[in-house]
Amino acid sequence: MQPTIIFFAAQQNKLSVCALLGAMETLPELSSWKVVRPKTPDIFFQELERCAADAYPLVAAFPFFSEQLGQVQGAIRKIRELYGNTVFCAAGGVHATALPKEMLESGFDAVVCGEGEKPFPELLLALANKTDWRNIPGLAFISENRLVLNPRPPLADLNRYPPVSFAHSVFGALEITRGCPNSCAFCRTPGHFGAAMRHRSVETICALAQRLAQRGLADFRAVTPNAFAYGSSDGRTMNLPAVETLLKELRKTLDPFDGKVFFGSFPSEVRPEHVTRESVALLKRYCHNDNLVIGAQTASPRLLAECMRGHTVDDFMNAAGLSLDHGFIPNMDFIFGLPGETEADAALSIACMEKLAAMGARIHAHTFMPLPGTLWAGRKAAPTLHFYTKTVNRLNGRGLLFGDWIRQRALSKRAKKI
Repeated sequence: MQPTIIFFAAQQNKLSVCALLGAMETLPELSSWKVVRPKTPDIFFQELERCAADAYPLVAAFPFFSEQLGQVQGAIRKIRELYGNTVFCAAGGVHATALPKEMLESGFDAVVCGEGEKPFPELLLALANKTDWRNIPGLAFISENRLVLNPRPPLADLNRYPPVSFAHSVFGALEITRGCPNSCAFCRTPGHFGAAMRHRSVETICALAQRLAQRGLADFRAVTPNAFAYGSSDGRTMNLPAVETLLKELRKTLDPFDGKVFFGSFPSEVRPEHVTRESVALLKRYCHNDNLVIGAQTASPRLLAECMRGHTVDDFMNAAGLSLDHGFIPNMDFIFGLPGETEADAALSIACMEKLAAMGARIHAHTFMPLPGTLWAGRKAAPTLHFYTKTVNRLNGRGLLFGDWIRQRALSKRAKKI
C-alpha cells in the first residue's frame, strides 16, 4: 500500500498546490507519497478509483476559493457516497479557514486553517504513521458533535518553505511577499496571512529563480499583494533600495539564461500611492513587463473611505499617468456594485474609467462578491451593475476592458451560498 494524495484543484488553485507540495518536501518522510493532480473533476474521480485499491492512506486535498464552493461540496458528497470514510478529505484556503464548521459539516474530515506549510505535511505524516493528528496546530475538526479549532502555529518562515515543487515538477510564479497591512473591507488577505508583511530573502528568491531557469523556466513572475512593498518593514512605506537589490540580482541570475523579469504585473499588483517616478524608473531599468496592475476599485471618494482602501482617486489617476509616462500600460482594477454604491457613485467610476481609457489605460472589471471572513462578508452587491453596461460594452469592444465581472455578477446573486 502506497500513501497517496490526490488534489481536487482547478488551474486557478495551482499556486496553492505548489506551496503545499513545496512544504511536503521539507519533510523527507513524505518523499514516498504518490501525488496525483487530475486536470478535471471527472479525471479526479477516475484517478480516485484507480488509487482506492492500493493506497493507504488515501487523502483528497481541496484548496479552493469561495466561488468554487458548489463544485467542491458536490465532489465531497460523491466521495462519501462512493467511498464512505475510506478517503480522508482535507480542505484549505481562505474560504475553508473562515467557515471551518460549514466545511466539516459538508463532509470534510479536517480543515487546515490559515497557512498550510506546517500543519498540512504534519497531517499527512500522522496519517501515514497512524498516529493521532487531532493535536496538530492549525487544524479544525468535529469531535463529539463540537467544532474543535486548534491554535494556529506561528506564521511560516517563507525562506524555509519553497513555493514550488521541484520533486514533482509543479511550478508557478514565485511568491516573494505574504501578508498585508491594509484592511480593505472586501479582502481576506490580512485575516488569512496576517497584517505584517513577510518577505522571502533576495538570496532565497534568486536561488529558486536559478533552479527554475535550469529547468527551462527562465522568466520570473512574482506573487505579492503589492510589488513595490517588497522589503518594507511595515508594508506602507516603500523600501526602494530593497526592491532595486532584488531586481538587480534577479537580472544577474537570469541574464545567462536569457530570462526576463516581470514585476508589478499579473499575478501581482501595486498600490497606487506606491507608483512614483522612482519606483517605475526601477521597473523601466530592470524589468520586461509592459504593464502594471494597479488597484483603483472605485472613483467614489466616499466608497474608497468606507472600504478603507487608504488611497484617493488622485492617487490612482496619478499612478496611471506616471505608468504611461514611463511606457507601462496601467491595468486598473475596478469593482462594480460595492455595498452602498449609488447611481452617483457609479457615475463617478464610469466617468473615471472613460478618462483612463482615453489616456491609454485598460480596465480590469470585477463585480463585488461578499467573501467570508471579510468586513463585508454579510453585505450584498449594490443594485447598480446595469449603470455600467453601456460603458463596459463600449470599452470591451475597443479592447480596453477585460475581466470576469459577468461571471462574478452571477456568483454575487448567490451570496448566501458563499
